[in-house]
Amino acid sequence: MSDSRVAFPSPGCLVECMQGNKPVLHWVLEAGNGSVRILAPGGKEGKLSVSRLLPWYGPVFSPDKSREEIGKILEAHAARREATASEVNILEIWAFAQGEVARASAFWLAELAWEHPDIDQVAALGRVALACKTHYKFTPPDFEIYDAATVERKTAEQEAARERETLASVGSEFFRGLWAVYERKRTPLAPEEFPEAEHLAVFERMVRDRLADPETQNDAETWKLLTKSLPEDPHTALHLAVAWGLVREHHNFWMDRAGYDAADDWAAPFAGETAALAAGVAAARSAETGTAAGTDCGPFISIDPATTADVDDAFSVRKNEDGTFSLSLAFACPARFWPFGGALDKAVSRRASSLYLPEGDYHMMPREAVLLFSLLEREPRPATVLDVRLSAEGEMLAFTPRFAWITVAANLSLPGCQAVMDGPASTVEVTARQITAAAPHAAMLRDGFELALLLQGRRVECGAVITERPDPDVSVDYEEGNAVVSVRHAPAAPSAQTLVGEFMILANNALAAWAHERSIPLIFRTQDVTLPKEYAGVWTEPEDISRIVKHLPPSNLELDPRQHTGLGVSIYAPLTSSIRRYTDLVNAAQILSFLRTGGPRLDKPALAALLPSLAAFSEAAARVQRFRPRYWKLLFYKQMGDKMWWDAVVVEENDAFALLWLPLTQIAVRARRKTMGEKVYPGQKLKVRLGKIDPLRNEIRVMAAAEQ
Repeated sequence: MSDSRVAFPSPGCLVECMQGNKPVLHWVLEAGNGSVRILAPGGKEGKLSVSRLLPWYGPVFSPDKSREEIGKILEAHAARREATASEVNILEIWAFAQGEVARASAFWLAELAWEHPDIDQVAALGRVALACKTHYKFTPPDFEIYDAATVERKTAEQEAARERETLASVGSEFFRGLWAVYERKRTPLAPEEFPEAEHLAVFERMVRDRLADPETQNDAETWKLLTKSLPEDPHTALHLAVAWGLVREHHNFWMDRAGYDAADDWAAPFAGETAALAAGVAAARSAETGTAAGTDCGPFISIDPATTADVDDAFSVRKNEDGTFSLSLAFACPARFWPFGGALDKAVSRRASSLYLPEGDYHMMPREAVLLFSLLEREPRPATVLDVRLSAEGEMLAFTPRFAWITVAANLSLPGCQAVMDGPASTVEVTARQITAAAPHAAMLRDGFELALLLQGRRVECGAVITERPDPDVSVDYEEGNAVVSVRHAPAAPSAQTLVGEFMILANNALAAWAHERSIPLIFRTQDVTLPKEYAGVWTEPEDISRIVKHLPPSNLELDPRQHTGLGVSIYAPLTSSIRRYTDLVNAAQILSFLRTGGPRLDKPALAALLPSLAAFSEAAARVQRFRPRYWKLLFYKQMGDKMWWDAVVVEENDAFALLWLPLTQIAVRARRKTMGEKVYPGQKLKVRLGKIDPLRNEIRVMAAAEQ
């Protein structure tokens, strides 16, 4: 045997090559032309390119050894190298080499451990360095020696990979069990089937992360390992969460995606700020004079749905003897006292808007703040008041905004006001109490409606597109833990709704124009698009609405005023719902600051910095408001079964499909043209059966259709 270093392997030489990510010792039978024929420890022969051999050859023996002798030699040297490798402190060697050289051979590194290393010792060190991927990188024929920063990063990556593997081995079976619960193939998991608490906390965080953002890259590799045995499904996290019991069935994942905290106690961390807010309002109310029951138009009244808890607007109106109108509009004014920049403010801005869903209402502000600023009857409240005088044709003659303490005389309901406005012939579903409350204000309601029609007519002349669709009454009840959805036609109150709606548009339009004339920066809502003149008007038929609204793009929040085509106004800023929408709160603070100090609270650059996040939060909340009611409506149809026949109206059609409008729920569904017969046209009234409904995937199919 010779320990001399071999430059090129020859017959009788021991060599190593990688097999299954591990160095394996071989005997060279023949060598030449850049390759070697080798004998493996088990007696199997093979041929390899020299480039595949690890760069330490030897020792060399007589090539005429018998197979038995070769086997013993391989076994002995393999055992020696393995034993030597177990004694190598590769990290200590790295500490000596790091900073001295960037690359080194196994021979050079071995000399840091032994004074005169033999080939077995060199090979042993090479084996250990190959396995220590956090500190060395093998780039034949040498090892790259990582610097300290790279080692730290590689070590962290290795630890993360080890943790992923551990989590995957623990969690894969757990996730498969949860999936079986979701598929109703088994009962819920027993406590002993859950992993240890430390792992369970990680799994819960990953599931909740994906409820909030299905595309999140947090723990992406671990999640892939955990779910690789599950069927592909866009709502995997939701199914697992329901099966686990983290959320209830029919969980509103849109709120998770919006970052909207639906918990009843979401405002508990801000109780101190809310209490200070209430104390500030109480002190100002005691110190300031000018509380009033109404205006020279008469007492203030509000009109809202019967279940409304946040009353943010009221009005007082009178038609004068000369045909002109005196109108005062009052809006809840939290901006006067609001703690902008604080923790409460940041939480409220993140919510962006109150949500009104079939399963319940979710207020933008803490409930205590909603009650503090709502214009509740017989309670003095801070308000932004607009005093407006209009001509007999509805043209604005005078406009004055101011801050005042007001007391609303009555909080009226839409059905009650509609019944009073309709008179004895009314068919509105209403209670005697609602009529009794509204009756004393009959004259004001009539004057207000007359003015509202004038205002609406002027908007239509300016191109307004007004769609009137009845809002369905969707409710969700839980019977023995199961959600049961019911849908009915909501009581119609078109006159009362028109009155309130037109007054709000007037206020947002007039205040925006007033502020723009005084260079007060505001967040404007725009919809700058050109429509054919014939699109202007009040539309009630589904086919007309569908034909026109598809040409109306979504409105935008911008800092520069432009027209709002759908509303038929040249300038518009949301200002009238400060306790329901954060944009309104910001805008109202701009106006109030100018009224009190002569300047806005924020200049335009500051408002520009705020706008991107505000717009994003507003859109996220709006998505919840759009998609969640539709989910319940689809579930309603699913619960009713596929044998029911429902009213439908064709609103669009082409050679392949028709778009149908379902009046009860006010949603559209697409139907294959071939299921509907030869004669299909917009406005056609049908009866349809609905099936194959998946509310979670927003899927619904028309199974059959018949003309009424």
